[in-house]
Amino acid sequence: MLALVSDDVLSVVPSDPCWQPDRATGQRVAELVTSLTLVDGDGGWCEVTWHDDVALVDCGGNLERIGCLGCGRQLDGEWWRDLIEERHTSGSGLADLAVVVPCCGAATTLDALEYDWPVAFARFEIAVWNPSRTFDPGDGRLDDDAAAAVERALGHPIRQVRAHY
Repeated sequence: MLALVSDDVLSVVPSDPCWQPDRATGQRVAELVTSLTLVDGDGGWCEVTWHDDVALVDCGGNLERIGCLGCGRQLDGEWWRDLIEERHTSGSGLADLAVVVPCCGAATTLDALEYDWPVAFARFEIAVWNPSRTFDPGDGRLDDDAAAAVERALGHPIRQVRAHY
């Protein structure tokens, strides 16, 4: 019988999708995040990525809903996935996050939509795979004190994305 293996990932990214720290700061902050999440090598590890372009930091199977801030309606997941794929394949990437939502025609940005569970867009990402410590059993993200320490070390506000694959 084949055993299915799943992974949980906590990603920490700058709140500004285009902002990146210098390499030394990024590595130092990754070490801090690793120590806070107690990655101990038992199925857990940390990846630090400087993306050339803005990338989607998704929440995997946790994504339940995408909502419009203009009218409050739920957006069609297929519309959203097609839009992301189209921008990737067209070569324009996600540098321009501007979008007009189909439900009410409101002009907004992809990072401003209401995601349940959160996603982010970033050029810098610290991804902790299978952390052995999380701070909130409900959403598995860093608590306010730990997030504030990461923001101070990074020198920039952060967003957190919890993914399940």
